[in-house]
Amino acid sequence: MKKLQKIFIAVMCGAVAAMTASAQTTSQGVGTVIRVEGIASYSLDGGKNWIPLVAGEHLPPGSQIHTGYNGIVDVILGKAIALPQADWRPDRISPAADSPVRGLVSYKPSAEQNVVRLVPDSTLAIDKLTIIDTGADSVGDTEINLTQGKIFASVKKLSGASQYIVKIPTGVAGVRGTLFSISVDGYTAVFESHQNSGLVLSLTTPSGVTQTLLIAPGFQFNPAGGGGSPVNLTPQDMQVLQKIFAAVRTIYQQVVDFSFDHTGNYVSTTRGGGIILTPK
Repeated sequence: MKKLQKIFIAVMCGAVAAMTASAQTTSQGVGTVIRVEGIASYSLDGGKNWIPLVAGEHLPPGSQIHTGYNGIVDVILGKAIALPQADWRPDRISPAADSPVRGLVSYKPSAEQNVVRLVPDSTLAIDKLTIIDTGADSVGDTEINLTQGKIFASVKKLSGASQYIVKIPTGVAGVRGTLFSISVDGYTAVFESHQNSGLVLSLTTPSGVTQTLLIAPGFQFNPAGGGGSPVNLTPQDMQVLQKIFAAVRTIYQQVVDFSFDHTGNYVSTTRGGGIILTPK
């Protein structure tokens, strides 16, 4: 009898494990390019060959992005997003198909995305981008590598098991639910944090000493200034960052077109305007 009980327990445990494993779906994320200005290119072979970059390109892990002297690139890091054929550019509010009857159609925000903006003369590699759907939640593992220039990033609120890492030549930054900028030399500024967690930065000095510190919202850290502790951003710095993140922060928004009875997705990239994207 005891032997049968052990066999039954083993079978049940195996069944539960199998059900749990089947409930989890692991997929490879991509970088969806939603904006390109000026000169920009990408490489899929470690920088041996560079291809001109255009909006709508899907970049898998292992890709590198480079901006020229006047280049700006915005990339969503996550699930693949497909560009439709029509390039309609709505505002946040537009007339409905039967506007004399119903007036204006508004757009309802639904989910914020992880967005990175490369400024001119920057190089960024997508080292890792994995997404695990557990059924009740989504766990992301993102690693990007900044080897030249500077990026601004809007990282949405992440689940406890998720991680978002930015590597630079002299260190690494870990972040969740934060709007920040970081340069290849380690200069970091944190504009806002959804969870008041800020950004954890670990840098190795030329002397070989590793310094780890927390940069809270409204603070900046400049390693060229001799290290030390983060200092407050000036009001002028905050105004500049506010304008930049108003453009970088990308929001999925429902767009309901009653004349065709279908729902799409609108991604706001700059000043309320942008391109329509549909998640795959």
